[in-house]
Amino acid sequence: MDTIVAVDNSNDHTPLPSAGSNADYGTRGPSRRSSPTSSQSIVNIIKASWLNILLVFVPLGVISYYLDWGETWTFSLNFLAIIPLAKLLGLATEEIAMRVGQTIGGLLNATFGNAVELIISIFAIRQGQIRVVQASMLGSIISNLLLVLGMCFVAGGYYKSEQIFNQTAAQTSSSLLTLACIALIIPAALHAAVSADDKKEILNLSHGTALISHKHLYAEIAEEGENTEPEESEEPQLTLPLSLGLLAGATLVVAFCAEYLVDSIEGIVESSGLSRTFVGLILLPIVGNAAEHVTAVTVAMKDKMDLAIGVAAGSSMQIALFITPFLVVLGWIIDQPMTLFFDVFETVILFISVLITNYLIQDGKSNWLEGILLLSTYTIIALAFYVYPDEDTSL
Repeated sequence: MDTIVAVDNSNDHTPLPSAGSNADYGTRGPSRRSSPTSSQSIVNIIKASWLNILLVFVPLGVISYYLDWGETWTFSLNFLAIIPLAKLLGLATEEIAMRVGQTIGGLLNATFGNAVELIISIFAIRQGQIRVVQASMLGSIISNLLLVLGMCFVAGGYYKSEQIFNQTAAQTSSSLLTLACIALIIPAALHAAVSADDKKEILNLSHGTALISHKHLYAEIAEEGENTEPEESEEPQLTLPLSLGLLAGATLVVAFCAEYLVDSIEGIVESSGLSRTFVGLILLPIVGNAAEHVTAVTVAMKDKMDLAIGVAAGSSMQIALFITPFLVVLGWIIDQPMTLFFDVFETVILFISVLITNYLIQDGKSNWLEGILLLSTYTIIALAFYVYPDEDTSL
């Protein structure tokens, strides 16, 4: 009996190696999460995305500006140069956010999440390119809702006939997008209602609306989106000094490329025949949202639709509820008439985009056909703005 007990005790202890391996796993966990070496960090940056191939256009864009290769070349080369820089900015922000905690990390993501659009818009406002800035903000919202989300539905639907995502989070995003739409419809309605002598009241309305903060609402959505991110993506890939250096360096280079890009807009409009509205609403959002496009489509192909929708809808809300009001306040400070007033045609386009997006995501399911519907709508809008003449909406 004692022998049997001894054998049983032995068997009871057989799981100990497994427990030991769990302990080893716990030991390996922190070692994996510890900062890699500088050389490993550099390799991780190089391998971070295939978009890094486009970094070759950074020096070419600078050279084209100073050697006066022409507005078309300067615009095109800096257009391509900013795309990989946006991805590097996102990488640096994520790496720093892992180490500074949820609160500061959320602030960093809110600040640098749309840094490219913000930097381009700041340079454009300084030059009085209000039309380009307004179109860029509207275009970023529409691009994320229709183009990015549509590509996510198509890419995910290629592998699965139907994908499921969090219906509650999607409906909350829909509510905030509707709020953003209302904030832009009201100035347009006021513009149609007041007399010509009272148009300045639209500027006052824009300033007042821009001061209203919805930061806490966005924080809840961002926090929910972060919870859907896979655990393995939370392991630091770069050292902290290199992450800070990458953030500062990428921001600086983006600033230069953005300045050259904005400087060439006037020339590209005159030489190509494209309107400022089309450049701002269709072309510039492609630059600023390129990294998010790749991220959202990639995770959608892995059947992580909560994260994909969080990227697309979250970026739209960030533009509507943070970046656009910030630019209105900035214009107020530097005496540029940046307002929340978009003409009737653009306001209707925004309303349609939010409406069809809300309708397709409210059931918590997606498929490739819904993606085709979103992409078709975006194509129609792009064609409409291609033939749409420029109108001065400044006051």
